[in-house]
Amino acid sequence: MADIIEMPKLSDTMTVGTLVKWLRAEGDAIKAGDMLAEVETDKATMELESFFTGTLIRIFAQPGSQVAIGAPLCAIGKPGETVTAPLPAVAQQTAGQTPGGQQPATVQATQKTEAREQKTEAKPMPVASTPTPPPVTPVASTPAAVASAPSSVLSPLSSDGPAGRIKISPLARKIAADQKIDASRLTGSGPHGRIVKADVLAAAANPALLKPASGSSTLSSQPSTFAGGTPAKTGPIQADRTVPVSTMRGVIAKRMVESTTTIPYIYLDIEIDTEPLLAIRAQLNTGLEKEGVKLSVNDFVLKAAAEALRRVPAVNSSWEGTAIRYHGAAHVAFAVALEDGLITPVVRDCHLKSVFQISAEAKALGKKAKDKKLAPNDYTGGTFCVSNLGMMGIPKFTAIINPPNSAILAVGATVAKPVVKNGAIVPGQMMTVTLSCDHRVFDGAVGAQWLGALKDLLEKPALLLV
Repeated sequence: MADIIEMPKLSDTMTVGTLVKWLRAEGDAIKAGDMLAEVETDKATMELESFFTGTLIRIFAQPGSQVAIGAPLCAIGKPGETVTAPLPAVAQQTAGQTPGGQQPATVQATQKTEAREQKTEAKPMPVASTPTPPPVTPVASTPAAVASAPSSVLSPLSSDGPAGRIKISPLARKIAADQKIDASRLTGSGPHGRIVKADVLAAAANPALLKPASGSSTLSSQPSTFAGGTPAKTGPIQADRTVPVSTMRGVIAKRMVESTTTIPYIYLDIEIDTEPLLAIRAQLNTGLEKEGVKLSVNDFVLKAAAEALRRVPAVNSSWEGTAIRYHGAAHVAFAVALEDGLITPVVRDCHLKSVFQISAEAKALGKKAKDKKLAPNDYTGGTFCVSNLGMMGIPKFTAIINPPNSAILAVGATVAKPVVKNGAIVPGQMMTVTLSCDHRVFDGAVGAQWLGALKDLLEKPALLLV
């Protein structure tokens, strides 16, 4: 009997997951521990692991679909085994639902069309006749995003016409018309080169995948000249398109609106002399280069933030509506930018770890975030957060608190500027940091004390090595 793999609950707030792409195909031999697919949750994109050994005999959810927790994703069994399971449970975004929770008729019709296509597109393709598709990652999509395309704007493209005509599935044709994509510029990955939904979504996310239009040349070959004689490229800066909001982007939007509309903010800045920090960092990196040690400024900031929380523990707190929770451990998160958003991995018990331990752990977490391999325990439970844009040259900014945390530190770039030392103006290296505080939890004086502790630690970095 085949084993059905269902959409797992990969985070504490997850209700649906977006099937980004399959890493294995129908007919592949699968061993327990193999990674089957990439799934985007409300927090991150993670790989789905198989706990069964056998053959991937059927895929139920197509790339780009949103699948409810517990709905079937695929079946693993014996070669040639038949399996009966419901079609993928595609969750609708808020925009695609009526207030009573009923789906509009247009959405239902599109779902029926998609279901018919999935029966065709899910069939194993003969190896000899299958063109190699470009290595792309489809973006998240929902039927609601394409249901509104009126039939009057659909281009007269053949679904599977004779030679010389475009082979494209009805749903892919509808999405292409809605996204204003010329189907003749798409590369099909379906049976016999047929263009399917995933090909259209991939091209919408990355216009570079589109083939050159017939009789046209690339933008770079059509320079024009300004009045001053400087050459410039012509044409649009990118394809004019509408892309459905991904699960991660949607959750970020919801959380940030919640943060800025419910939290009474207070912002506190302080300048830090980073000359001693840069000097000791350079000494350590040079002296320990053979051991593979390479400390960053952010490693020192994470350690200093944890030690400052030890000195002023009131900042290590959370708002819980009718109570304030004070945390006994400093679990310091740091922001990592991803392609479609950001995530905040957590260095746990940061107050108990050395700068070297924090550096190694932060690098490992950052790599896991980029590789989409973070586990829920890697990015949940933070009590304080650091957001650093200094490496991008931003001298100063304010960051938005990630509830239920009561504060977040924004770290700017180190700037060379004249400073006054011992009554004389001398060259200096200064860094501005900004603490965003939840005024419900603590007042400005507490935030100022914490920033003072942070400044003292970073300007006397040897204290962080003890």
